[in-house]
Amino acid sequence: MANNENSKPKMGFTIIKNDPTDGHKGFGIGSLSLENVSPVILDVAEKTAVVDIGAMHAKSEVERGIKFTVNREDSEGGKDYWLVWVTIDHKESGAYFAGVTACEMVVNREKRRGYKILADHVNRMDKSMKRKIIVDHMDAASKKTLADFLKGHDEAMWLNSDEQLRNDLA
Repeated sequence: MANNENSKPKMGFTIIKNDPTDGHKGFGIGSLSLENVSPVILDVAEKTAVVDIGAMHAKSEVERGIKFTVNREDSEGGKDYWLVWVTIDHKESGAYFAGVTACEMVVNREKRRGYKILADHVNRMDKSMKRKIIVDHMDAASKKTLADFLKGHDEAMWLNSDEQLRNDLA
């Protein structure tokens, strides 16, 4: 007799576009749409920021080929990065940066090791989706790089964003 537990459909973390249920209340209800979330990789030393969609699955250019641990010592001498989750939303006055949260990352290419806390990255993505601004733990130069990047992306969205974002990145 076959094991019925193995034949049950498993509901994991699913990334989908638009309304997953299309109005019905069946399988897939409660799935998460990441349509308006973008990961921005900020290089602290180079003072650059780029959108890298691969970071959604921990496969950004920076993360490829690196074994990450929660021990900072494993990546000693590495390069500092911030992974910033940016959520965009719309209100009457137009689009704006609704949620912006930053996560720390260190990558040592020579050792092929890195430091990050995956749970923190997931939780910060969730906070961004919930329209939170969490950037106060970033260094001043990185805050300026992020502010310049967001302004350069779309100044109208920057000006339309909550004052907290502009103040926290000032």
